[in-house]
Amino acid sequence: MTSLYASELKTGLQAVRQAADVCRTVQAAISAESLEKKDKSPVTVADFASQAMICRQLQAAFPDDPVIGEEGAEELREPAGAEFLARIVAECGSVGVDGTPDEICDWIDRGGLQEYRSRFWTLDPIDGTKGFLRKEQYAISLALIVDGEIQIGILGCPNMPLDSSQPDGAQGILSWAVKGTGSFIQPLDSPGSEPRRVQVSSTAVSSDARFCESVESGHSSHDWSGQIGGQLGIRREPFRIDSQCKYLAVAMGDADIYLRLPTRKDYQEKIWDHAGGILVVEEAGGMVTDIHGKAPEFHHGATLAMNKGMVVTNGQFHDAVVAAVTDNSPDRIPPELS
Repeated sequence: MTSLYASELKTGLQAVRQAADVCRTVQAAISAESLEKKDKSPVTVADFASQAMICRQLQAAFPDDPVIGEEGAEELREPAGAEFLARIVAECGSVGVDGTPDEICDWIDRGGLQEYRSRFWTLDPIDGTKGFLRKEQYAISLALIVDGEIQIGILGCPNMPLDSSQPDGAQGILSWAVKGTGSFIQPLDSPGSEPRRVQVSSTAVSSDARFCESVESGHSSHDWSGQIGGQLGIRREPFRIDSQCKYLAVAMGDADIYLRLPTRKDYQEKIWDHAGGILVVEEAGGMVTDIHGKAPEFHHGATLAMNKGMVVTNGQFHDAVVAAVTDNSPDRIPPELS
């Protein structure tokens, strides 16, 4: 393990691994009946419990480091949130973390910063809520950002196959990158195993590439990506999975292109939806920009306010992909909003 940010990386990996344990426990209990009723309470419980696990460990190791995240415990502290809070306390206890309701709310609230700082973590405790509810792909994403630069990116993907050619084989990947040192993966359930370095694909011609897209069309415009694929001459069926697992798919060479295309002109991407995955791809040899070819900017608090969408590739034909995005851009993303 690299000595650069070694303590931060060790803490982050431990925190994400523990959060994955609680997420798996909650997901395993999701029933067909709850899905039929469109009951989203399991993912809410897992979301808060995951954030509590991670922020607890960050607070203990780096008490001066703030965390920018999506969740806050305000509603849990209200009488109407008592039942949810009791379930969260119980789930934390199930993985060996005992805390009072107030302590757990305090851990969750540690992720409530929204403003930029010179050093901070950003966290998505469950990225891919619909995938989580379908018992499919979701990710736990954590990143350390210093002076606007991602220094550590961590993705926990509890249901992702270790070998994409054997989708029914062993599942659960912990991936990470420290800036300048490469990207690595390890079986989520084997913290003592030797990490394996990963590299993006060597696909050199865009027509041979494979897209990685969201399962949910509301997360990215599938029609737009279809037009882009046509211009690039792509014939292969897209690889559709939820969450930042798409970043890992590109980093591991299972896909060559991931597009996060805006679905409305006023939407600003949240930093926690991208930071962990961006560094994992870049350190695996890939390239990440927004749809206009601009590098992601992490100087603006909780959002990528100066960027639109995201283009992720193996780096072989990135400019051609950005050009195709521009050529096929719908009128709802006018130049003045770039």
